[in-house]
Amino acid sequence: MKSSVEPLEGNKVKLYIEVEEDEFDRDIDRAFKTIAREVRLPGFRNGKAPRRVLEARIGIGPAREQALRDSIPQYLAKAVREHDVDIIATPQIEITGGQEEGPVEFDATIEIRPEITVPGYGGLRVELPSPDATDEEIDSVIEGELRRAGALDDVDRPAATGDFVTLDLSASRDGDEVAGLNTEEWSYEIGQGWVAEGFDDELIGASAGDELSFTATPKGTEDPADFAVTVHRVQELVVPELTDEFVAENLGEFETVGEWRASIAERIGAGKLNRIRQQLVPKVTEALTGLTDIEAPTPMVESDLQTRVQNTVRQFSAQGIDLEGWLAATGQDSNSFVEGLRVQSQQAVKADLALRAVAVAEAIEIDDADVEAEYARIAMQVGQKAKDVRKAYERNDAVPELVAQLRKSKALDWLLHHVEIVDPDGKQIDRELVLGHTHDDEAHDHEGHDDESHDHAEDADHDHAEDADHDDPDPEDPDPEDPDTKGARA
Repeated sequence: MKSSVEPLEGNKVKLYIEVEEDEFDRDIDRAFKTIAREVRLPGFRNGKAPRRVLEARIGIGPAREQALRDSIPQYLAKAVREHDVDIIATPQIEITGGQEEGPVEFDATIEIRPEITVPGYGGLRVELPSPDATDEEIDSVIEGELRRAGALDDVDRPAATGDFVTLDLSASRDGDEVAGLNTEEWSYEIGQGWVAEGFDDELIGASAGDELSFTATPKGTEDPADFAVTVHRVQELVVPELTDEFVAENLGEFETVGEWRASIAERIGAGKLNRIRQQLVPKVTEALTGLTDIEAPTPMVESDLQTRVQNTVRQFSAQGIDLEGWLAATGQDSNSFVEGLRVQSQQAVKADLALRAVAVAEAIEIDDADVEAEYARIAMQVGQKAKDVRKAYERNDAVPELVAQLRKSKALDWLLHHVEIVDPDGKQIDRELVLGHTHDDEAHDHEGHDDESHDHAEDADHDHAEDADHDDPDPEDPDPEDPDTKGARA
């Protein structure tokens, strides 16, 4: 087989492929074996009729047509691998010779993954919430603890917001009790707003022994009800004073207020830091794609969208959720649901192109050790042997796409180690603190190949005439020394 490639306009190339007559004759042999299983001839078992007999009976034409259908995708896939053509859509095939006899010649016009530049990727800046606990947040925790340690004291004065009142409560509509709103000796904190609109306002100013009657609309309902309330007691919550003695007596692990506040600040900060880490990768990816002005290629968007829809349907099914019922409950139809996912697919495609660009600009490479480590990681995840995972990828010609995914993960990791992170006030956040030990996992999660890469190896179409992903690196860095003006090309 001979092949050559010619660049075309609009992110397309044309492959010229020629198959020698002797080589194609072997494909015709295989086609005759296929036909032999479908044609019954007297004196021969099914599938055992020799080629010369079949050729004498039906001619070579049907076998040649069968061979063209079967072999052209394989020759195309071989040429795609040979020339590292990064297919993103089904090629357009035109057979130019060999339909009747002689060598087979055909052209394939192929849309490829576009090459883009990402100017300024080395100077990314993202805004995230501050990981520091504020005095207000610390004080709120302390106040809650002091209130839990507090005691209720009777007061001889009208009730105010924050007081606790012990009351009998009844509510009715047209003489019928309203369910859940009839109780006795209930201790209620004024200001909670739990019962009805305006209910707490009626209690403010009431004293022990007062009987109140009013109309209000209970929470969660639309119709008003008649309320009758008898106030038995008015109490205020007396909280202990915040001192070192209180801390030592009630919080055994701390001796002073300062120690306790520091521990609260650390706990709040840890929670905020975890939330920040969850936001980091999406924020960086969003900032990166914001530097690109390319329109996401339709074939790539459609491919990603199809996968997203399938994954969503599978997840709903696994959770026992009826998708149609869920759509109806959320006021959506299938079209609007899919269009909502399309926006995510468009962003994912832009991120794919941008990360590949960064990988090339930074000369990020994947070696055999990286690939073997990924096989081992996937094998552990799916409960198989690493050698079986490797065979699945190799059998389905999915290794180039796996390598591309690993390069994108490393590109994202590079960005995470170079991005500037600030809080809403513009104060710089320690990047290493945010990265911690989780950034590698987050990079993998972002690429989405943790759960799907093994499926991709199992399901990948060996026929790359239908769909192929090959990495085509072109290590070109227009200005590797200047991170603020650094551009990426992939």
